Amino acid sequence: MNRSLTPALSLLLAAALAGLTGCSGTTEPSKPDAQDPTGTAASGTPDASASYPVTVTNCGTEVTLESPPERIVTIKSTALETLLALGLGSRVVGSAFSDGPVPEALATDAASVPVLSEAAPTQEAVLELEPDFIYAGWESNLSSDTAGERDFLASLGIGSYVSPAACREEGTPGKLDFEDVFANITEAGALFGAPEAAAELITEQRSVLDGVTPAGEDQTAFWFSSGRDTPYAGAGLGAPQMMMDALSLVNIAADVDDSWASLSWETVVAANPDVIVLVDADRNTAESKKELLASMPATAGMDAVINERYLVLPFAAGEAGVRNAEAVADLADQLSSLP
Repeated sequence: MNRSLTPALSLLLAAALAGLTGCSGTTEPSKPDAQDPTGTAASGTPDASASYPVTVTNCGTEVTLESPPERIVTIKSTALETLLALGLGSRVVGSAFSDGPVPEALATDAASVPVLSEAAPTQEAVLELEPDFIYAGWESNLSSDTAGERDFLASLGIGSYVSPAACREEGTPGKLDFEDVFANITEAGALFGAPEAAAELITEQRSVLDGVTPAGEDQTAFWFSSGRDTPYAGAGLGAPQMMMDALSLVNIAADVDDSWASLSWETVVAANPDVIVLVDADRNTAESKKELLASMPATAGMDAVINERYLVLPFAAGEAGVRNAEAVADLADQLSSLP
């Protein structure tokens, strides 16, 4: 059930019902005014090859757009960075719950995007921006406790979309590969009116991957995402496995049929991986993980810890999205430099 609304928010919702368009809308979305309080300029025209209406099924929800969204709120880095990579940053009126700085190539465009919240935003905060669309990285970002449930948002004329690799409506996802990532970029390009930009981005990323020489040589690897008492690891189906496959690394959690898994330290120690991939996040840095591994007697004796055979990548690069190809190339370089 959605939280109770303040009188001011009730007035805002009434205005939203009258003025916003989104899924199955029949009128054009309202465009940002030159005096928009968010400071976001109106977007450019869609690609000439863009075609509407567009309908996709996303996490079990049918999404139909009659025209490109003009006032988008993004939640999580994967959503924001996809739009930035497609050249659509001017349509983002607010971003929230980022997982760290954007890649340098996107930093200039990202600088003009207002930051709504460092954590999952509230429904009230999102609606104050009068969006016509919300693009979320995780399904949990669209709930009554966060930005709002999808049906409720649709009743206000606000469309919504979740990064497809995060969808769990059918239970355990299938094993992710780069063709899935590229298909997701293609779908985003179609939805947001940038099919040509999506095609160009995919061509660039294929070229990056083609230039990677797998340096893993079938060494074993532990993808350490987070956790102290219980390590949270990249498992056999998600983006970490996809990237380790591209590097010819053997994931010690490959037999776990999920994207992520809670392991025991006993399991990690018994595997004694040749390489440890450290996810670097503001709230759980790679350096803190190194300190943890060196402080525990059992893990301190692992070969990878003794010899500091670590690979490091930003949190957002471990989520399925536009960073993965460059992440593989960077990890391959790091692998080649290990002792």
